[in-house]
Amino acid sequence: MNDAAPEHKRIHAIVSGRVQGVSFRYYTVQIARQLRLTGWVRNRSDGTVEAVAEGEVSAIERLITFLHQGPPAARVDDVQIEWQAPLSDFDSFEVRYFSRD
Repeated sequence: MNDAAPEHKRIHAIVSGRVQGVSFRYYTVQIARQLRLTGWVRNRSDGTVEAVAEGEVSAIERLITFLHQGPPAARVDDVQIEWQAPLSDFDSFEVRYFSRD
């Protein structure tokens, strides 16, 4: 019997296309919270959306599926995903409003 805890990971994602002004951040927050992920999402000055999410790998994979399609008004052209080790430095999933890119 395998009693091991589910594997936790972290991703850093950059989503490009028509992803600002289409409620992309709102939907990302809603889905991430439903999946019990922690992290943040924000608009960047170059027109992309950036997200960091941490939690169970299966939940992150479901979030990645959403990031590739986005909400109804969005058009996703590309999603860059970097898998990272979890840092457990978030308590919730939030929108960040100030980009320092």
